[in-house]
Amino acid sequence: MTEQTLTLDPERTALLAELATARAALVTTTRGLTDEQAGARPTASALCLGGLLKHVASVEEGWMRFVVEGPSAMTYDLPEGVTWADFAAGTAREYPQWAIDHQDEFRMLPGDTLAGVVARYEQVAARSEQVVAALPDLSATHALPEAPWNEPGGVRSARQVLMHLIAETAQHAGHADILRESIDGHTAS
Repeated sequence: MTEQTLTLDPERTALLAELATARAALVTTTRGLTDEQAGARPTASALCLGGLLKHVASVEEGWMRFVVEGPSAMTYDLPEGVTWADFAAGTAREYPQWAIDHQDEFRMLPGDTLAGVVARYEQVAARSEQVVAALPDLSATHALPEAPWNEPGGVRSARQVLMHLIAETAQHAGHADILRESIDGHTAS
């Protein structure tokens, strides 16, 4: 925990500590791996450890932007003439850049290194702590952006965002344990 989090109110301190615990569980699964192993897909899924870290960092970064900027930080525009039904069915004639970027989050791309992915995740985590420390009120809400997976008219508070990030990170830490065990028999615990 950083010095800054020690001066936070008990709720923020607790939420950030839970998020830090979930992050550590996820990152620990990658210790001692090569870049090649971090990009390996050892199960029937397309998931890899490096990709999980990239995805969770991107999700956290996006939600923290949402906390600060509101729904404009998370836009899900579709290309002209493409519907959500086309998108969901995989039949869209064109895919938006945000969707391509989302898919790339789950893979180690050429030039990606495990050290670089972990360093980026640490930067995102440090920025999240700064954002949470600077928030005047964890109850402050923003409307969720329009997207089929968001409830129409739904809102999310900063507190709910933090709880979502804790759950998302912990869930992916469990996925990471399975992947790591499939690679070399080791787990984070």
